[in-house]
Amino acid sequence: MDLWNALAWIGRISFVVFFLMSGVNHLMNVKALAGYAQSKHVPAPALAVVVSGLMLLAGGVLILLGWHGIVGAALLVAFLLTAAFKIHNYWAESDAMMKANQMAHFWKNITIAAALVLYAVARHRGGL
Repeated sequence: MDLWNALAWIGRISFVVFFLMSGVNHLMNVKALAGYAQSKHVPAPALAVVVSGLMLLAGGVLILLGWHGIVGAALLVAFLLTAAFKIHNYWAESDAMMKANQMAHFWKNITIAAALVLYAVARHRGGL
C-alpha cells in the first residue's frame, strides 16, 4: 500500500467515526434526543431520532466500505442539512449564548455537508 492509499484509509476512517458515534448515540438515547427534537417541533420526534440514527450509521458504513459511497454521502447530507435548518436554527434563539452555540452547530453541519458533496463528486469522477 502506498502513502496515498494509506492516507485515504486514515482519512476515511477518521471521517466516518463522527457519523458512526453520532448514529449509535441517536439509537442509544432515543428518549432524551426525542425530547429535544420535540422542543424543536420535529414531527414524530422518536421516529425521527431512530431514522436519523440509522441514516448516520448507514451513511458512515457505506463511506467506510467504499461501497455505494455516493448513496452514503447523500444520506449524510440529507441528515446534516435537515438538522442544520430544523434543529440548529440559531436565528430563532433569543439568548446570546444559545444563539452562538446553535450557530456553531449550524455552520459545522453546513461545512461537513459541503465536504460530503466534494467526496461524492470525487467518487463520481473515479477518485476515493
